[in-house]
Amino acid sequence: MHPTHPSPSPRSGALRSLVPLGVLVPLLLTGCPGTPPESAGASGKGGPPKEVQAAAERITAEAIASFTQLLSSDAMEGRGPASAGDTKARQAIAEAFAAAGLQPGAEDGSWEQPFAVVGITTQAPPVWNFQAGDEVVPMRFWDDYIATSGVQQEEANLQDAELVFVGYGIEAPEYAWDDYGDTDLTGKVLLMLNNDPDWDPELFEGDRRLYYGRWTYKYEIAAARGAAGAIIIHTEPSAGYGWAVVQNSWTGAQFELPAEGEARLQVAGWLTADAAGRLVAAMGLDLSALEESARSASFAPVPLGITTSLELTNEIERVTTANVLGLLPGSDPERSGEVVVYTAHHDHLGIGPADDDGDTIFNGARDNAAGVAQLVAIARGYAALPEPPRRSVLFLAVGAEEQGLLGSKYYAGHPTFPPGKIAANLNYDAPGIWGRTRDVQLVGMGKSELDSLARRMADFQGREVVPEIDPTTGSYYRSDQFSFAKIGVPALYFGQGSDYLDPPEGFTPETVEAWGHEHYHQQSDEYDASWNLEGAAENARLGFYCGWAIAQDTTMPGWMAGDEFEATRKAALAAVAADR
Repeated sequence: MHPTHPSPSPRSGALRSLVPLGVLVPLLLTGCPGTPPESAGASGKGGPPKEVQAAAERITAEAIASFTQLLSSDAMEGRGPASAGDTKARQAIAEAFAAAGLQPGAEDGSWEQPFAVVGITTQAPPVWNFQAGDEVVPMRFWDDYIATSGVQQEEANLQDAELVFVGYGIEAPEYAWDDYGDTDLTGKVLLMLNNDPDWDPELFEGDRRLYYGRWTYKYEIAAARGAAGAIIIHTEPSAGYGWAVVQNSWTGAQFELPAEGEARLQVAGWLTADAAGRLVAAMGLDLSALEESARSASFAPVPLGITTSLELTNEIERVTTANVLGLLPGSDPERSGEVVVYTAHHDHLGIGPADDDGDTIFNGARDNAAGVAQLVAIARGYAALPEPPRRSVLFLAVGAEEQGLLGSKYYAGHPTFPPGKIAANLNYDAPGIWGRTRDVQLVGMGKSELDSLARRMADFQGREVVPEIDPTTGSYYRSDQFSFAKIGVPALYFGQGSDYLDPPEGFTPETVEAWGHEHYHQQSDEYDASWNLEGAAENARLGFYCGWAIAQDTTMPGWMAGDEFEATRKAALAAVAADR
């Protein structure tokens, strides 16, 4: 039996004033109609109504720390999809949502939206051989290459497949860029660079990585072109993370949504840059020269004269995990069918090979137990309001994000509210652990109309909104807001700033990058009592203010003119209008 809570009834009051977003936001910063402005402390400007500010006080660093510690404990076994730890974690989240006063949010009246996943555990050979003329070039598993099956079958294989260098492996007509042209790549293995072209701000948005630079896109387009395999050349600058992340993320059980007849590769692989350089050198080619040739829109695929065979054996399991949904129904009967969705992924990598200390559990404390803890804290903030906002608010803890955003992808395909009635998404993933900052990153800044709201609410906090600190990592396409963007829903995704108010002793600008090297997707991402989660709490309060404002509004936020998701949004809104 799942606990249930009665729907709150609509009430009148300051939180019920009907004004559009463009009018509402300035009012929020000067007080509600008929009420005096509220002091914003250091910013010297008015802020949200005092009831909203008071509710935000429920969002504390202590509360975030407590739930982070629970969700990332060894008892949760790293929260691998469909594992016993996954089940425990989902139960803990549902209980926390219930304690915060939410209702079960799934369509069947439960807390969970189950979805099937196919787990593929690939056994790759110790050596992958490539035939370069008369020379055999061996690549060692783990040190040189990582490969996994692209098919949901017990075997995947390549037989004397020819390698073709395809540059960045991108087909982007809007940029007049096509690395494939008319070349027939059926049955080939495509060797490609990571990232997307980044040397011209007018081309692929310069150093801001787009979806074209993501591994997911590269494998998808290679399969669509009929390739049998694809190998991405890894470098830390182009990936935004070290080789250890590839090793840990692409070994062990890999989960996917069940295949539905789409084009698929036999083999999806990675090579280190050193290994790729040795491979092409065996044919008298220079990897740097190939990379340079790829920097032109006139690039054409380069057959390398190298062939390879590979056999992978796979253990296939078909299991079920779930998203956890908690709902706060809106207070306005005319608007409660619309929703603001908060997301954070509850999964991590589960149990894997032991590290040097013998630790086998990938606890995922910062990534992303702490993000789920922010969600729970925000839910408590909403529960403390005198009444809910007009629109409903959905708290969605999604599963299998680390496997390719699978939980949010499933929800986007099976939403509990039509896409045209989802006002916005606010996503939390891997918050800062070093305290408060004078600035706050807005990942994807410049993409949607929500930017102005974020700036004004941050200004109320005495902070400045800045673009993502390192746009080369493609963060907008690496977390769950991307699944919502693909169905047209604008999103806010706040990252930690870089201008710290009171950094911990020994903190330097390199500390954040060093954490990624030492702990990201590794067993050592464990809760540490020395973490300062005040910044995480402040970002949670910022999302609370923004989400509340959107939930109070009567208009639907959109994308900036010309954005890649604008047309999808307009179609979703038109579909809702047609149903009225």
